[in-house]
Amino acid sequence: MAKKILGIDPGSRTTGYAVLVEEGSSYSVDICDVLRMENMDDHTVRLQFIFDEITSIIQKHKPDECAIETPVYGVDPLAMLKLGRAQAASILAITNQGIRVAEYYPKAVKKAITGNGNASKKQVAFMLQKVMGINIDNLTGDATDAIAVAWCHITHSGIQPAGGIKKMHQNNRKASWTKFVEDNPDRVINK
Repeated sequence: MAKKILGIDPGSRTTGYAVLVEEGSSYSVDICDVLRMENMDDHTVRLQFIFDEITSIIQKHKPDECAIETPVYGVDPLAMLKLGRAQAASILAITNQGIRVAEYYPKAVKKAITGNGNASKKQVAFMLQKVMGINIDNLTGDATDAIAVAWCHITHSGIQPAGGIKKMHQNNRKASWTKFVEDNPDRVINK
């Protein structure tokens, strides 16, 4: 039986979302896109839009579980406040549909897909393409981040991802490359 995980990368101007489908030992992306709010001047209108759109996505795609990235730092306090509100609008949309939501820090999301909590967005996108075999060329950074959030949830929820990738800790300790290669022989390219 297929299991669907909704991943969300919240933002006050763009919010990435993706539904990752786990079926046996294979994974696919049901939908992956962004909600765009750049042209909306009123922040409360943006929040309502996020709430309504996430509600619609849940009703249409019927995810079994949801995961969202938690904003933790930023230079501008007002921007962080708006980001937190966007996250809250998403969480309320999810919980109003009777689904629990898991929150993950950005470093945990990056580490789950790349093995490095300090990886760049480009590295995360590259590893998603390699691990899942999906073409990410036409996706925005927010959309691929949403896939990574869903993938992070899989690695933290006890589901064994394809390729034998092991569940990773949320902290950012540097792991041994030797151990990583031993645990993930299918992710090593020999030239």
